[in-house]
Amino acid sequence: MKTLNYLFALLIVMSFSTISIAQSDDELNISESVKVEVYYFHNTRRCATCNAVEDVTKAALNEYYSDQLKSGIVKFESLNLEEDEGKAVAEKLNVSGQSLIIIKDGKQKDLTNSAFMYAKTKPEKLRGKIHKVIGTI
Repeated sequence: MKTLNYLFALLIVMSFSTISIAQSDDELNISESVKVEVYYFHNTRRCATCNAVEDVTKAALNEYYSDQLKSGIVKFESLNLEEDEGKAVAEKLNVSGQSLIIIKDGKQKDLTNSAFMYAKTKPEKLRGKIHKVIGTI
């Protein structure tokens, strides 16, 4: 029974240390004036869903954060992975393919799966997810 308790305690300690390591890996340095960075990485050839991800993301940012976009507190960039600038930023953020990434408070959140799942069929759901991740600024 003691062995089982020790194993259980060890499992709990290991899970908490893994969580804290994962959180620290997500921290990135961003400019003081920019509070949220949104990146959409794409290839040169794009399908309707790829275009929809960018369009819905822009629409969500304009709907919820238009003032912050104008003032530079929120930054949106659409980057081609086949061009030098896109490759450089993707490498910095450890992005290897088409992705929708949001960075807030130095933490990186990947919305790629939701973006490609909902952009064409349920754009309001993707807008809601973007709004939830960014929250209030």
